[in-house]
Amino acid sequence: MTQKTAIITGGGAGIGRGLVLHFAGSGWRVVALDCDEKALAELETLLPGSQILAIACDVGIEEDVIQAFRRIGNWTDAVHLLVNNAGIADPYCGPLEQLSLEKWRSWIDASLTAAFLCSREALSLLRAGAPSAIVNISSTRALQSEPDCFAYAAAKGGLCALTHAMAVSLGPQVRVNSVLPGWIETGPWQRADRRQDPAHSQQDRAQHPVGRVGRVEDIVEAVAWLAGESAGFVTGQEIVVDGGMTRRMIYAE
Repeated sequence: MTQKTAIITGGGAGIGRGLVLHFAGSGWRVVALDCDEKALAELETLLPGSQILAIACDVGIEEDVIQAFRRIGNWTDAVHLLVNNAGIADPYCGPLEQLSLEKWRSWIDASLTAAFLCSREALSLLRAGAPSAIVNISSTRALQSEPDCFAYAAAKGGLCALTHAMAVSLGPQVRVNSVLPGWIETGPWQRADRRQDPAHSQQDRAQHPVGRVGRVEDIVEAVAWLAGESAGFVTGQEIVVDGGMTRRMIYAE
């Protein structure tokens, strides 16, 4: 059997770090792309050099992505999974009338443009590894909003639209789905100098019908399923992983 290869953007910390360690632990070779060189260096100490290729890269910049995929093409001749996970974690951009075009573009480029660029550059490798999969990490903010999250919501909603557009165009060789995380605690999955233990109140937990805040492992398991043969009849879908929070009606007091 050919050893499978996954590419994880935003792989240095948070959900991306969890994905890198999961797939590496399952015997895959993994490419981790991230802007944070310190986080990537820490990851490299955890895995054999033959199993991980860590590339410092701003996936919202076209030339960075092109150069990164040249390196990836020299490292492997086929890819079986691309996870477009990169993005700006903070969704709040302030009042609309104060939102500059530059700031707007920073959210759009970090998530939506990045997914387009990485998918485009990965496509020949994904076809070589077919049947293969792309999983876009969107957000429940694509479905509902809090105030002053315009650019983040637009980027994540665009990822959902990009998902079904790619699914109908890239099949049957490549399946494309999106995962929409809700509140996911990523504190324990940061690089060492930024790591934090979770501290959730009863009110935090009560917002979720399942009774707890989400864990990185919850998203990892969803992505792993979408990447596997058991999801071979699933494409173009949005999988919400939020503990039921977006189904709960909250009334103002």
